[in-house]
Amino acid sequence: MIPFLIALYDYWRNQRGRPNQKWTAPEGPSNAHLRMLVAVVSRAHSYVCRSRLRNVLSAVFLMAGGLLVTSFDEGRQSTYICPIISGLHPRFRAYMSLGVTLDTLILIGAAELCREGNRSRDGRKKQALVSWGYSFLGVAVICTIAAFILRKVAPGDGGFVNSHYLRSAAGQGILVAFTVLSAFQLMPFYGAVGISILAGSVSINFMLASALFNGQAFPLILASRAFAALLLTFLGVMLYLYGQTASEEEPQSLYGFNVFMRIFFSVIFGIVLILVAHQPSVANVHPIDLLIYEGRQHHDRWKSSANGSKNLAGAVAQYRARYNQHPPPGFDKWYEYATSRSSVVIDEFDQIYDNLLPFRALPPEKIRELTHQLATNPYNDIGAISIRNGTARVQEGIKPTHAWMVIGAAKIIEKFSEHLPDMDLAFNLNDEPRVSVPWEKMSVLRAQARSQAPPPSEGLTNGWSSDRSKGWAPIEPADQTTETMFTDSSFVNIFDRYVGALCPHSSKARSRRMWDRHHICIGCIRPHSMGQFPSNWTVATDICHQPDLASFHGFFVSPASFKVTQDLAPVFSQSTISGFGDIIFPSPWNYVDKIKYEPSEEHPDLDYVEKENRLFWIGGTSEGVSRDGQWQGMPRQRLTHLVNNNTYNKVSVLLPADNPGTYSYQILDGLAPTEKLGLNASVHVTDPIVRCRKDCEDQKQELGTAGRVDFQSHWNYRFLFDADGAGFSGRFLPFLQSHSLPFKTGLFRQWFDSRVTAWLHFVPIDVRLHGMWSTLAYFGGVNIPVGVDDNGQPKAMMEPHNLQGRWIAEEGRKWAERALRKEDMEIYFFRLLLEWGRLTDDQRDILGYTE
Repeated sequence: MIPFLIALYDYWRNQRGRPNQKWTAPEGPSNAHLRMLVAVVSRAHSYVCRSRLRNVLSAVFLMAGGLLVTSFDEGRQSTYICPIISGLHPRFRAYMSLGVTLDTLILIGAAELCREGNRSRDGRKKQALVSWGYSFLGVAVICTIAAFILRKVAPGDGGFVNSHYLRSAAGQGILVAFTVLSAFQLMPFYGAVGISILAGSVSINFMLASALFNGQAFPLILASRAFAALLLTFLGVMLYLYGQTASEEEPQSLYGFNVFMRIFFSVIFGIVLILVAHQPSVANVHPIDLLIYEGRQHHDRWKSSANGSKNLAGAVAQYRARYNQHPPPGFDKWYEYATSRSSVVIDEFDQIYDNLLPFRALPPEKIRELTHQLATNPYNDIGAISIRNGTARVQEGIKPTHAWMVIGAAKIIEKFSEHLPDMDLAFNLNDEPRVSVPWEKMSVLRAQARSQAPPPSEGLTNGWSSDRSKGWAPIEPADQTTETMFTDSSFVNIFDRYVGALCPHSSKARSRRMWDRHHICIGCIRPHSMGQFPSNWTVATDICHQPDLASFHGFFVSPASFKVTQDLAPVFSQSTISGFGDIIFPSPWNYVDKIKYEPSEEHPDLDYVEKENRLFWIGGTSEGVSRDGQWQGMPRQRLTHLVNNNTYNKVSVLLPADNPGTYSYQILDGLAPTEKLGLNASVHVTDPIVRCRKDCEDQKQELGTAGRVDFQSHWNYRFLFDADGAGFSGRFLPFLQSHSLPFKTGLFRQWFDSRVTAWLHFVPIDVRLHGMWSTLAYFGGVNIPVGVDDNGQPKAMMEPHNLQGRWIAEEGRKWAERALRKEDMEIYFFRLLLEWGRLTDDQRDILGYTE
């Protein structure tokens, strides 16, 4: 748009008053037909390239190509909420128009200054560039001083200037400086219209190449539309360059540069043309079909490694080979406990190993000291369990509202406490994780732990140290200390300071800051996705390649209760985020049946195909605290808005293409999935809106609310959606136990994550929710008539994949009955505490099970 507006100004300001150059017939060949053809081409060239409207025509071509390219992003809009009630959307469009106008005026003003600056007055040549240069330098100096001041006064890395982004900021600064200098060098010769057309062409080609080079991104771009955009852009810039030469406005000294630019843009045209030629516009197989197959293969491989040993000796050998250390004392008791309860997992407990590895770098007395410090200050929100002489006892003085969790943990431990050594355990009373050790520090701890070689088998001691209880200071009274290692960072965005810091310096979470919340970060989803669909659930919940999540999860945006330490601490938590140092243990929420799968005559759990073909979710706004619009990025609110009120954003849905057996992404209005495709979804937040401050009423008006329902009524629906709350979701296990198909999104990891497989036991949904409609269309079907079948019956656009949906639902149900039972929670916790017992023993370097 900017080149077009500048071209109009250039026509009004410079071109309209110029006389049209007369066309002179060229001396052609003697053949009359060839001479006529040459004359026609010459006249057309003269009319187009010497016309006073040539720059306007060039800008029109460029604008048409640019509009086509920008349309490729329509299906990549994020689910970040732009509230209708706020009136921001019309204002945003007005601001965009104002921005285009201001950019146009700035370029025109710069061109006029350069024109005046290059005129001689009183024998001296004014240098407008010098004035502009001093202006930019002054702005840079002021901004640099302000940045350093803000850096000093801001706490930690949470200020305006973050050292993690200096390299990126410096690179962008150099690019901007180079662009500005180049533009001002060319401005006296090409003017604002030339600069805008050349820069616009480069920008459009870059955007087009980027869109085509996104690999398995979505939506798939039609080759015809991509070629049209490329051709229009190429014609626009070439018309301008040839017009400069034909109109004789360009100095002879720049003729070589003009030729170079023609070659440059021709090369770009060729490169992008190759990308266009290799751009698929349809998929020959639905990605979910592939992902279901890959999920089954992955799980079969995992099962063979998780339960490869056939006896105790084999389990010991597997342990030593897998973890490069000896099993802890009591391993035989654990093995007997696990096998007597038909555990399908004997060998694979990598999560326990990963959680506990850094603690091997701390001396046992330090771990015991930290445990006492954590458990004896009420500010820490920690509750403790003391194990003495085979009996687990809950600490007195725990907050009554949170005591149930510690009591539930003690109930699990009671099943096997007779085999445990004396020790104290510190449990996180909050939903959110607590231990955010920066990557640099954690890497050192892990390296130190791995460097410790296991002792020889001959010198092992198969028993705990005597008088272990003397090494643990009393945990009562619970308020005996005031010292704390935690910082309260609730209600603020924690991503840069506490989440990104968990990742390596080279990671995107440390090196990039994502400002655009209204478009999906394609580079962020590519490592774990096949188009819109997560292909690796473990990678999908890894935050290090996803800097955009800083605005798309309540825990990152504004956690409700986040007391955190950046030093390693022995905190046991029910769930955690990737990179955090909390020790995961099985949640008492499911063990004590806070929410239970319990169908009845009133709420029966029918077979999959007999359930209502509908996606169902209802829940509270408990994910994070919203004080001033933070709710707009939280998944629960985004899900509700996507289903019920997605008025402004378009969505892309993978649907059957014209050729049988092929699929393509179709761009639809935000409400079209339910209103036109007939996809059924009941998604609501419950009344009242909770964890809000000034924007409670805004959420209620934008999202609407519904009353609470009986949890057992979930079994009426074929598809059950599961999303994170302030921490993990307690609904997932009951959903797995039912005949319904769970759709799961979230980032929190639990004790069973390695046991359940996406696309085999549940359907994963990226936390950005951009693939939700395509996934629902696959399993629920699109009942829009598109002709008739061989029997003359109406044919639906997409039949529901009931075979695949029922298979996943039943596989998840059967697996939950085998691997996610209460007995499996006990087995996991038993092994975890044996390992923890060794870590806290003064003789741990020589402790190990011997046959």
